[in-house]
Amino acid sequence: MALKVFSGAMQMPIPSKLTTYLQPSHLNSSPKLLSNTKGTSRSRLRVSCSSSQLTTERRSGNYNPSRWDVDFIQTLHSDYKDEKHARRASELVTLVKMELEKETDQIRQLELIDDLQRMGLSDHFQNEFKEILSSVYLDHGYYKNPDPKEERDLYSTSLAFRLLREHGFQVAQEVFDSFKNEEGEFKESLSDDTRGLLQLYEASFLLTEGETTLESAREFATKFLEERVNEGGGDENLLTRIAYSLEIPLHWRIKRPNAPVWIDSYRKRPNMNPVVLDLAILDLNIVQAHFQQELKESFRWWRNTGFVEKLPFARDRLVECYFWNTGIIEPRQHASARIMMGKVNALITVIDDIYDVYGTLEELEHFTDLIRRWDIDSIDQLPDYMQLCFLALNNFVDETSYDVMKEKGVNVIPYLRQSWVDLADKYMVEARWFYGGHKPSLEEYLENSWMSISGPCMLTHIFFRVTDSFTKETVDSLYKYHDLVRWSSFVLRLADDLGTSVEEVSRGDVPKSLQCYMSDYNASEAEARKHVKWLIAEVWKKMNAERVSKDSPFGKDFIGCAVDLGRMAQLMYHNGDGHGTQHPIIHQQMTATLFEPFA
Repeated sequence: MALKVFSGAMQMPIPSKLTTYLQPSHLNSSPKLLSNTKGTSRSRLRVSCSSSQLTTERRSGNYNPSRWDVDFIQTLHSDYKDEKHARRASELVTLVKMELEKETDQIRQLELIDDLQRMGLSDHFQNEFKEILSSVYLDHGYYKNPDPKEERDLYSTSLAFRLLREHGFQVAQEVFDSFKNEEGEFKESLSDDTRGLLQLYEASFLLTEGETTLESAREFATKFLEERVNEGGGDENLLTRIAYSLEIPLHWRIKRPNAPVWIDSYRKRPNMNPVVLDLAILDLNIVQAHFQQELKESFRWWRNTGFVEKLPFARDRLVECYFWNTGIIEPRQHASARIMMGKVNALITVIDDIYDVYGTLEELEHFTDLIRRWDIDSIDQLPDYMQLCFLALNNFVDETSYDVMKEKGVNVIPYLRQSWVDLADKYMVEARWFYGGHKPSLEEYLENSWMSISGPCMLTHIFFRVTDSFTKETVDSLYKYHDLVRWSSFVLRLADDLGTSVEEVSRGDVPKSLQCYMSDYNASEAEARKHVKWLIAEVWKKMNAERVSKDSPFGKDFIGCAVDLGRMAQLMYHNGDGHGTQHPIIHQQMTATLFEPFA
């Protein structure tokens, strides 16, 4: 039965303990609950209170202004909005479908699917992909227990395994047993098959818990691929792909922002198909034109909030906030969801700065209490900057709920409010840690921070915009923070900590996962980084299982968004803080995705 009206907000359960993922493999004892070393003080602002002539000492994040010119963005115009480009793209899609249909070599079919996916074109060909992959699945017996004595080709087996698992087919890891020797190890003779090793490496990241063969495959392939890169020589395009994959594997990479890289790589290949290349370039520019229109609408809302002028301590990061959604909300039909999530991310950024940078403990206690009660009548008890923020938040929740009611006939006000209550509660925990000088253990930190990173708040909003219909049971599972939401948020938290924690702690923030681990185990920063990266890999195993779970209460589009949130986090924080401090590499990728037509 479809859910029609939601009444009353729920009390959210505390997430289960995470001790399984805390202890490093080289230690046998349980994690120690040790205090961490103190970070250096943040910069301070002394703000005058005119009514009492007292001064309030406040922290400052010393954030730079936005790099983006608002007037330039509002005047953006792309010729690719014209209908003639959409007609040409449709013609090219038809031609590529014909290419897929006439190709009889299944390896070439798989390679074409792989290329189309990398270049951001997969949503045009879902039916064709399903038909081809189903044939491969049946023709090669991937549906049954594999015979370890059956002769297989490493390249094609690995490519098929990865694509089949990506599309939800159940394929046993034992398909790779035929590449092992009598001792159960991968044969050394495979080291000469560089293309096969690259595919084996990529396939290994589709593993779930307990799949030791895929663990061994990753270690084996990584060793020889790193040797190939260090040696150099040979196919430069292949070596570039290997280095790119060793940096971040394909399964962990977000599609849309990385599409220009793959298009550029594809055009250099001697066997590239010019029709496919033309479609990839045209489609990328058409999508960019849509992104520009969505961004302009988001900017109009942002300017109307007055946050830039009235809350100068907060980060002005609307472009970054929207950019997240070019990767997370991939299906092009969900434009309204991307626009909404640009606003959600901007509100999260401002509220995070209120808790993390500007608000006093007393102000934050009042602010959190008012959000819990969602009491507009008590807003005068807050300072002006908090009043402005809460009114903007309230207006956003009401407007978003109105849109959902209009489109789907469901009242989601209590649920969206609950998303912000849960986030504020977690922010408040960390504020108390800071003002009380508390240094949490890694376990205590992660128990709170997988929610304070805002992943659940983001995903609950996304759910209501990308899901066509849903039951009360589905929404209840969402707000109990289903494992899909949990693991996606964990990747977001851990990736963020790798990219931002050293800088944040140097400003006086509470310790992040790196610092907590260093304190718990008297470890170096390098050891802590290694452990957090290991944690990310462990969480991905769980997310891989949830992504294709037959028992999942969620639809395909929402599951894709949840997984892509983790991927987008690994893009944004791979080279540092791509959100808050505007890392130049991310700045370049945003420019390519949003502003510069691809030629």
